[in-house]
Amino acid sequence: MNTSLKTSVLPTNEAAVASAAHCLREGGLVAFPTETVYGLGADATNATAIARLYQAKGRPAFNPLIAHVGDLAAAREIGRFDTAALRLAEAFWPGPLTLVLPKTAHCAVAELATAGLETVAIRIPAHPVARDILRVFGRPVVAPSANLSGHVSPTTAAHVQSDLEGRIDLIVDGGAVAVGVESTIVGIFDEPMLLRPGGLPRADIERVLGRALKQPPADAESDSAQPLAPGMLASHYAPRTRVRLGAIRIEPGEALLAFGSDAVSGIDAAAAVMNLSVRGDLSEAAANLFGYLRALDSKAAQTIAVMPIPNDGLGEAINDRLRRAAVGRE
Repeated sequence: MNTSLKTSVLPTNEAAVASAAHCLREGGLVAFPTETVYGLGADATNATAIARLYQAKGRPAFNPLIAHVGDLAAAREIGRFDTAALRLAEAFWPGPLTLVLPKTAHCAVAELATAGLETVAIRIPAHPVARDILRVFGRPVVAPSANLSGHVSPTTAAHVQSDLEGRIDLIVDGGAVAVGVESTIVGIFDEPMLLRPGGLPRADIERVLGRALKQPPADAESDSAQPLAPGMLASHYAPRTRVRLGAIRIEPGEALLAFGSDAVSGIDAAAAVMNLSVRGDLSEAAANLFGYLRALDSKAAQTIAVMPIPNDGLGEAINDRLRRAAVGRE
């Protein structure tokens, strides 16, 4: 992998948006903020650019990518919407929801981005910078999280720079993101299926659909199988330090990722402590999750011990990311 590129970092303004669109047209790689995490963008219709993106991230080429578009009309150019899909799109776009839909006959998204599947993952992001870039560029943009594959997702431009400096062309710095975990992914199959919990709670989606979301097959999250959607590899979102879940006691030298105000036995011996939300707010915890994991990963502790986190609302997405972070490291 060539890591000798000069990676430019530009503050958000009209010139940065124009530079990003120009870079994408030239087959370049641009990191930019969405409301969920920073995405690494490439022209979704350019297989060569997408191959560069996979290489820059070290991402398995069988792992599909989300195509980001500016509006529903653009989404309908690449994906076939049934009644359920339209209902969800109209309720939650722009926003942290990705829909996996059958491709249209004239879908312009490159086969490499869809990993050879007959479906395409689509999202309309809500962040104004992302929307401006999509508007000026005028084509779909694939934009997985802007980090090395499997590593903790980035919520600031500095996180992107620490992972991808010298590997990508441009970073548009729009400050810290608001949501902090990736989009919720729903597959529109015979029955709508929750493929990945994320920044839009399951209950909100089920309320609009008027029915429960199906769960994916038991083998859908195997690292050896082709994923049905982005972010479904069993080991993902992981710091380099081993992660231990459900911690109610801290061993000497462990770093603690805390939640809430409950006391934890052994905390005085912790190498470092960061609390996702002292007041037990799951939205605050989601926004802090990846940044705090990165910070604790830098403390050279043997283990990051994670306190239990409720599984309701955004807690489902938080626990999903923590579980994937811990796979192979427990």
